Amino acid sequence: MIQVYTGNGKGKTTAALGLALRSAGAGHKVYICQFLKGKACSELLALKKLKNIKVERYGSACFIRRAPEKKDKALAQAGFRAAKKAIQARCYSLVVLDEINVALKLELIKLQDVLKLIKDTPREIELVLTGRSAQPEILKVADLVSEMRERKHYHKQGVAGRKGIEF
Repeated sequence: MIQVYTGNGKGKTTAALGLALRSAGAGHKVYICQFLKGKACSELLALKKLKNIKVERYGSACFIRRAPEKKDKALAQAGFRAAKKAIQARCYSLVVLDEINVALKLELIKLQDVLKLIKDTPREIELVLTGRSAQPEILKVADLVSEMRERKHYHKQGVAGRKGIEF
């Protein structure tokens, strides 16, 4: 099955990580490929303690605060190749492509390549794609689409990101 978590609200990665935790708890192997993320975050410390979850990150430390550069495209493409290899190996029950929708929107990865990857993913692998601005073509081929919608956010009241909650 193909799952997509998108929208402008908080919780897309959190939902995917919750699914990864549930899958790992059931004894399944999980692969998480994080695009555009390189800054330290607390969930990585917890995930390192779980032997059946592998996390690989393909992003720079402060990508969100600047326009993408050539190295960002190279990192995203390396992440895509790693995710493709993980899927082709067929040793993971769950594969999470965290923030791939944003990488697509920024044209760091080609939409046709992602659509082919989705099509070629074996049915026994649950594939999750996260990130804002999911392309209509991705939504069309997905089996499940959840949209996180922001109604209110404390960041707009000046509350900074908090360790253990946002990072």
